Amino acid sequence: MLGAVIVVLLGLLVRRVPGIAVAEVQIDVWLTRHQNGVVGTVSLAIEALLSPAGSVAILAISFLFLLLVRRSPVNAFAFTSVAAFGYLSCEVFKAAVSMPRPNGHLMLHPLLAETGNDSFPSGHTTFAVSYAVAAVLLSRNTRWFTLTVLIGTLFVVVVAVSRMYVGAHYLTDVIGSALVAAVAISFYCGLWSRFGLVVLDRLPFLRRIGPVPPPAKTH
Repeated sequence: MLGAVIVVLLGLLVRRVPGIAVAEVQIDVWLTRHQNGVVGTVSLAIEALLSPAGSVAILAISFLFLLLVRRSPVNAFAFTSVAAFGYLSCEVFKAAVSMPRPNGHLMLHPLLAETGNDSFPSGHTTFAVSYAVAAVLLSRNTRWFTLTVLIGTLFVVVVAVSRMYVGAHYLTDVIGSALVAAVAISFYCGLWSRFGLVVLDRLPFLRRIGPVPPPAKTH
């Protein structure tokens, strides 16, 4: 709860102190004045791929892969729910902060002309962080852990920079996204540890797909 309050206060600080946004938008202005065709294409591809519809599709594909190909019901539900909870939590913070989007009129050739009061945090970046964290948690105690951390970090950085590159977000938006995902996932992991296997244990058909360990007994 404290973490969530801190994140909201950060967003409100940026919104209430105009000088912060004025200084931050200069990063977006600089990026739009140094555009590159390849980078622009990649940034717009990220915009489309990690849109709400694209994010749902990625989560659905990940869930089905872990459930039906890897035959791991627990990993399927744990991975997907962690990533989804972290991602969807950004909508709560967007509503609480209501930060206006960067002013596209200040930029030379913004690739996107985003409007509205939903700038903080970045939904695309929150999804990237949430998905990367879920992947890192899934890879714990395996030989893929270090590689997953490196790829996940690179993925998050690329997505975050792309959101500023197209003129859709401020620097604090993408930083706030990492904080939002961290706070939300930390909260959710506590719920999963307490109730995750209890819920899956009540779905006996899952054992036809793969192993589902019984929940730990509490005394």
